[in-house]
Amino acid sequence: MWRPGFTYEDAIPARLYGANRSLCVLSHTYRGTEQRPGLVLGLDHGRSCRGMAFRVAEENGESVVNYLRKRELDSTVYLEVRRSIRLERQSGAEVEALLYVVDRTHPQYAGDLSRAKALKIVRRAQGNSGANHDYVINTADHLAKLGIKDPMLNWLARRLRAPTV
Repeated sequence: MWRPGFTYEDAIPARLYGANRSLCVLSHTYRGTEQRPGLVLGLDHGRSCRGMAFRVAEENGESVVNYLRKRELDSTVYLEVRRSIRLERQSGAEVEALLYVVDRTHPQYAGDLSRAKALKIVRRAQGNSGANHDYVINTADHLAKLGIKDPMLNWLARRLRAPTV
């Protein structure tokens, strides 16, 4: 959400039902390596999740989808789906959105990790896109600016900012 990587016309707060944001994907490229994987977010089974819906100009639709497929489907840990989301503006309208949900059968699916285990992984991981701790802190900060509470990410960000002994 904080770095979509494509041009959009509008970013609208939205809610997805049936999934939660979860730090449940082992990253072997962007925020870690195969030898020392990092953790990144995925949409996993759950109650609901607040986030952003990006409206893309029709003429850019195909190129944006191609970009997202290249970025999100590189390891097949995510499944591309279309689901209904509820916009938090525009009188709560429901629209169809393109989403990438985690494949729970994929070897990179980490599942529901304890906070201590997640912290240990995030602290030591580094990938092509930088340090895993930067990803977690930037995501937590961005969600806070949007008024989205994520207890796990907030806890991790506080620990990652604290000096280590």
